[in-house]
Amino acid sequence: MRQYLTVWRLPSAPVLLVAGFAGRLPSAMVPLAVLLLVQQQTGSYAVAGLASATYGIAMAVMAPVLGRLADRRGPRLVLLAQSVTYPLLLAVLAAAVLTSTNTAVILGASALAGFSTPLVSGTVRALWSRVDPRVRPTAYALDATTTELVFVAGPTTVATLTLLASPVAAIALAGVCTVVGTLGLAFSGAMRAWRPAVAVQKSLFATVTVPGMPRVLVSGTALMLGFGAIEVAVPAFADAAGSPGLSGVLLGVWSLGSVAGGLWFGARVLSTSLPRLYRWGLLGTTIGMLPLAAVSSPLLLGALLFLGGTAIAPTLTVQSSLVGSIAPADATTEAFTWLSTIAFGASAVGAAIGGALVETSYGVGGALVLATAAAALAVVVTLLPGRRVAALA
Repeated sequence: MRQYLTVWRLPSAPVLLVAGFAGRLPSAMVPLAVLLLVQQQTGSYAVAGLASATYGIAMAVMAPVLGRLADRRGPRLVLLAQSVTYPLLLAVLAAAVLTSTNTAVILGASALAGFSTPLVSGTVRALWSRVDPRVRPTAYALDATTTELVFVAGPTTVATLTLLASPVAAIALAGVCTVVGTLGLAFSGAMRAWRPAVAVQKSLFATVTVPGMPRVLVSGTALMLGFGAIEVAVPAFADAAGSPGLSGVLLGVWSLGSVAGGLWFGARVLSTSLPRLYRWGLLGTTIGMLPLAAVSSPLLLGALLFLGGTAIAPTLTVQSSLVGSIAPADATTEAFTWLSTIAFGASAVGAAIGGALVETSYGVGGALVLATAAAALAVVVTLLPGRRVAALA
């Protein structure tokens, strides 16, 4: 606990954690709310998964571009612009789903909202990368744990608002959280101290080709694809069990397990190298997914999701530490936005494939098997030969 108190006492740390939490909530609320809203309006999980995928892919495409702009000009201007455009485009998305059954219209509105997704995660992680190296690993762990709390509160909030009102209410709340989070970060002391990097002429993909980065990004892509499949399979499981509102609870329990694992991991002082820790984390996540497809009881599924989730935050903590150690000094925000890109882009693709599988004879079990196979592939990627980052402790 002492390590966490040290981080909390850092200048602007409370603002980074609280504003970062609020600004990230939409990332856990909007995909599920859109999934539920589109499914309600169209009656199709395939279309709903495709809308969620479009939203995620649009965000993934835009994030690195905005990350590079933030490194050159500072993130404040980007965050201020997104605090206005994102809530407006969320309203456009909700209106499009409610007033049109045209798939192209729904997908177009989803893409516009995705393009305007606030650059919160990349900015917060880039700011954490500037703290004292002695407390940086704990800061990353606390950040990862806070992110997982987002995925506890987000789905639970969506489920509650869907039961009491409709998914539109959850989308509206996400817009409010965006304004609070982005403005809090934009006017924080840490942001005022930000000094833009000296502009260096480089290709669009220069940051992702730094030694060690491709391995992290490819393995992370496989892992997030599996997460996306689970995020569609769980609502479909709850729906088949006759309790659609249980979907948010089950996803929240999954993230709660991750929170528990993250808090335990962040208080440890480990001497194992980061690449090895990352590989073990991916393996633990894969093992946690193995039994899911064989489960028929919501209670048992919740228990297994909690246990399997304990490996997620530690894995993502090590992933952030790896990227922070690999990234060039003039492209820190961009490097972390690539993590956001793979997180949302790959999970969106996983959601789309998972949604399609749910409506075939493979059903929910097929989507869960896909998730396990994708996580296993992530482990394999870390074992492939190639340019390796130094064995950082």
